[in-house]
Amino acid sequence: MALGQMHADVVRRPPQQHASASYCSATTVAVFVGLCLVAVWMASSTLVSPAEFSSFHAPLWRGPTPTPAGETEGSATGDVSPVVVREGSAGEKEEPPAVSQDAVTEPTERADQLPDEEQSVQEKPDGNQQETKPDEQNVQEAEEKPDDQDQQQQRDAEVFPDAGQAELLNQTATERAPWPTQVTKSAIPQTPTVVSTFPAANYTWKLCDVEAGTDYIPCLDNVEFIRKLQHDEHYEHRERHCPEEPPTCLVPLPKGYRSPIRWPKSRDQIWYSNVPHTQLVEFKGKQNWVNLSREHLVFPGGGTQFKYGALHYIDFIQEAKKDVAWGKRTRVILDVGCGVASFGGYLFDRDVLAMSFAPKDEHEAQVQFALERGIPAISAVMGTKRLPFPGGVFDVVHCARCRVPWHIEGGKLLLELNRVLRPGGYFLWSATPVYQKKPEDVKIWEEMSALARSMCWKLVNKVFERINRKGIAIFQKPMDNRCYDARSAANPPMCGEYDNANAAWNVSLQSCMHKLPAGHPSRGSRWPEEWPLRVERPPYWLNSSEAGVYGKPAPEDFQADYEHWKRVIRNSYMEGLGIDWSAVRNVMDMKAVYGGFAAALRNMKVWVMNVVPIDSPDTLPIIYERGLLGLYHDWCESFSTYPRTYDLVHANHLFSKVKKRCELLGVIVEVDRIVRPGGTLIVRDDMETIREVESIVKSLHWEVRLSYSQDKEGLLFVQKTIWRPSSSS
Repeated sequence: MALGQMHADVVRRPPQQHASASYCSATTVAVFVGLCLVAVWMASSTLVSPAEFSSFHAPLWRGPTPTPAGETEGSATGDVSPVVVREGSAGEKEEPPAVSQDAVTEPTERADQLPDEEQSVQEKPDGNQQETKPDEQNVQEAEEKPDDQDQQQQRDAEVFPDAGQAELLNQTATERAPWPTQVTKSAIPQTPTVVSTFPAANYTWKLCDVEAGTDYIPCLDNVEFIRKLQHDEHYEHRERHCPEEPPTCLVPLPKGYRSPIRWPKSRDQIWYSNVPHTQLVEFKGKQNWVNLSREHLVFPGGGTQFKYGALHYIDFIQEAKKDVAWGKRTRVILDVGCGVASFGGYLFDRDVLAMSFAPKDEHEAQVQFALERGIPAISAVMGTKRLPFPGGVFDVVHCARCRVPWHIEGGKLLLELNRVLRPGGYFLWSATPVYQKKPEDVKIWEEMSALARSMCWKLVNKVFERINRKGIAIFQKPMDNRCYDARSAANPPMCGEYDNANAAWNVSLQSCMHKLPAGHPSRGSRWPEEWPLRVERPPYWLNSSEAGVYGKPAPEDFQADYEHWKRVIRNSYMEGLGIDWSAVRNVMDMKAVYGGFAAALRNMKVWVMNVVPIDSPDTLPIIYERGLLGLYHDWCESFSTYPRTYDLVHANHLFSKVKKRCELLGVIVEVDRIVRPGGTLIVRDDMETIREVESIVKSLHWEVRLSYSQDKEGLLFVQKTIWRPSSSS
């Protein structure tokens, strides 16, 4: 029952038969006053969220926390009310109709303090409403059993850990200085401190008036900067060029946008109205990539190199090299020039995660198709900068018919793949030079083979697949430095002593190779444990004599973080927040640390993009060692993804830190850009930051599902609506 209806039912209940006439008169006055209050409340606090985009189960309820000493209940200067509960619709249909933006009622902000009538209403187990007088309510609370109180406290702690776990909760206070960051590794100049003072409630939102329209990626669509580039032979125009000031406009929705089709059905088809691009269909239609079928874009699961299906191709690779061992030895791979990412999409059937990437180029929607399908992908290009990954983390690097000139300019691009490939890892190359005999292909193969030998890559197999009539070459990177030391000519040269292989943020490509780790237990000196054991156990190279991010010995720190997130997700995120996890596929952890949040979700039908901010402890190698995906990023800039690509975004003590470097407003606008309508944001941070975030998202018409505080720490859970402003900037 809606809250407004609930009030009306209470105040209209007739007086009891034995009541006196004076009591009836008093009741009549109370009814009149109550109706007035209800009318005012309903006019000011109604919030309509389209049923199509709701991803929640039952309404939420969470008991209030005690009022801090020295403050009165409902004080304007006190903490945000520990409970903000809003009811959502029952659930999302599998294939809902398109929703007109004009037909959606614009939500308004709801008062922090509910009317007195609502506070005196309790819900019976059967769903009926019961009126309870204030004095009766106090008696009931006093008569609660101690066991009931303990259970309630335990439920509260499940949503928000108690102060005893502060070393895991309040990361901003416990991150240890000795841990290196990308800022230090990549020699990034320190930015001045910025104090975020934005009054979000007074802001007038407008749509972004840009050439990219509904597909706007600020750092990839900076037209003004790109037009000033002197040349683009190294794909400089496809690299990141971020605006000086992050945009504060909102990206419009495509006409007829509707709630995405759910996984696994989304792997085979998506709504055309969500990604209304046909260039790739027209260009690649005969190559079995993607086809248009009425209101759907359909993905047959094939491609140029695997016309008989991605699974057939994946099994062919397994037969060509048994040691690949999909889902055991091989867990995380890099798919270069991924197309629509069908290869990565079907690797889920083999317990493998693929980080797929392609540039935002003339084919337009390759990566957007992948993300809409529910497959990990980012917009990126191998141009003049290193990829945003540490050195030696991918088990396999794959390139199917990617037209990358690996052999030119001293093999600079192939050397970048060598940097990110794990020692002993495989490079899978199935391009025309491998199997065609045209003069151009033969020449490229000879030069590529010579380059691979000079890099000490061993050609372990080259095989022709008769059904697809395609071939694949499998190269393996060495495990140690013996081959490097035995080379007659140091070409390519070894990188200098101060060239850090893990420095990846805005670092120029180098035509050199890094020395491999020597001696146990250095990272990369041996292969990780097989999946799934690697996700649970601390990496062998975490040293007990060194402190972890939170101050405990590193292996203990790792394990404590994992246990923490397993408990929070099991006891809170799975049930307590009311999320419909069947509607969640693409997840982002904006500040991942050890990847414990993603590891705790590993049995769900989701994938998690673990982001390690450039000014946070560089734990990304640990995340990859666990068999999880991630990258580096600066949250003062936009993320390299299309709009509307994530279902759930998790921010654990990120915003309080990032607002010291840039305005929090721009960061929240970026979150609004990448989250799908109906998607959710979970924020855990200090209460001052929680208040700021809540103020901004309310002005964006996001629906606040839960706001909770304890010991000056807060939890905010909000859902994005389909609302967009009507005017453009």
